[in-house]
Amino acid sequence: MKIHFPEAIPSAPALVLVTPQDGPTTPAVEAVDRATGGQLGRALRAAEFVGRKGATLELLAPPGLDHDRLLLLGLGPPQEADALVFEELGGRIVEVLGTRAAAVAVDLSGLPTPRLALGAAAAHLALGALLRAWRHDRYRTTLKDEDRPRLAELAVAGAARAAEAFAPLDAVARGVFLTRELVTEPANVIFPESFVERVRAAAEPLGLEITVLDEVEMKALGMGCLLGVAQGSVRPPRLLALEWNGTGDSQATPALFVGKGVTFDTGGISIKPASGMEDMKWDMGGAAAVAGAMVALAARRARARVVGVCGLVENMPDGGAQRPGDVVTSFSGKTVEVINTDAEGRLVLADAMAWAQQRWQPDVMVDLATLTGAIIVSLGHEYAGLFTPHDDLAAQLSAAGDATGERVWRQPLGKPGSPYDKLLESAIADMKNVGPREAGSITAAQFLQRFVADGVQWAHLDIAGTVWKTKPGPTHGKGATGFGVRLIDRFVAQTRETAA
Repeated sequence: MKIHFPEAIPSAPALVLVTPQDGPTTPAVEAVDRATGGQLGRALRAAEFVGRKGATLELLAPPGLDHDRLLLLGLGPPQEADALVFEELGGRIVEVLGTRAAAVAVDLSGLPTPRLALGAAAAHLALGALLRAWRHDRYRTTLKDEDRPRLAELAVAGAARAAEAFAPLDAVARGVFLTRELVTEPANVIFPESFVERVRAAAEPLGLEITVLDEVEMKALGMGCLLGVAQGSVRPPRLLALEWNGTGDSQATPALFVGKGVTFDTGGISIKPASGMEDMKWDMGGAAAVAGAMVALAARRARARVVGVCGLVENMPDGGAQRPGDVVTSFSGKTVEVINTDAEGRLVLADAMAWAQQRWQPDVMVDLATLTGAIIVSLGHEYAGLFTPHDDLAAQLSAAGDATGERVWRQPLGKPGSPYDKLLESAIADMKNVGPREAGSITAAQFLQRFVADGVQWAHLDIAGTVWKTKPGPTHGKGATGFGVRLIDRFVAQTRETAA
């Protein structure tokens, strides 16, 4: 969708006016009311439209206007209208007009925005529309005409410096769309090798430095945990690393993000129930988020050094698959008794995290993974689980989540040797990969904590409940949300670039 910010309202099939709740009408609304001979005011009174957030009133063929549709959109109380509110309004425009108009003009002239500059408000409204308009119709050949998206152009007028504010948001949307694409594609299309190539095509033109390890190289490095998961699949595993350095200093200490990339998860020998297994194409949502975030950071030329690592495998139950009870040796040298082959993501992350820390020596590491169903039981689909022993890091990630709408909720995490940690004790190896049924998300985080190097601030984000939604949201349709991209981008902006 083409987005631009003209000074004057262009000719378009649809015109949108945003009006605050219970407040004076804006100059834009007053001008349109005069142009329609008072018909707009009559309609507002007849509908008892008071501008509640997201409320709409649509007039067809309004008299005196060169627009086929006029949409009134409620802002809600202006003092509560932050960036996320404007993103929701942009999404609402697409929801209402996306299949009805080829072009939409929005007039924000004189709109009160005490929480942020009007140009920033316009930029976030445009971002919300852009995010909500994303669809994946590649395999849909029988869509009815009335269900096909028509909206191809959005013009937002009446706000100075909106284009300047929108440029970095547009870059971040580019990363979100890559993540949604990777998560949405079926597992016969996206598997470890094709994941790498899809990301490479997006990353190389932006100047990201790319490293790929194949099965032979990982075996030579001793990545027994990751390779054990992959050994039941005909699809060979890959380890993908993306590096961006916008600091100008080759010695700058990087922030590290590591993503779980199980491109399809049957559970292996500990096979999952058949019902709903098709959803396991998105078990690579953590890796997809890391890849999308790296593209976003490079696209907006972030002034930070950041490394993203994706551990990519397919977990299948063939005759060569890993068995419950097998013992594997990790890259770090620690041994793991594999009690349940469906607790595979933590094995992939263990080797990816340990290797990346050794190679890049970060001071901060955050992993993202669709790791446990238990986190969905705990938090549903509104928050990701946040596990970290570092209060400052928890606060920073929580702030980034609140600012972008990709919210996290901190969960308990025990110190080494704590009761939670002891749930992973094995009778024959350094640890086992699962604990008992209770505290499943916590013991998964306890497992990962064992592979964090001394001196590294680390957080684990369990995003199992947030990468895929069965219902549309304000800025996404049904399906892939792109969760994690904007969270990472904001975290980097607030914690790495502000200090640059």
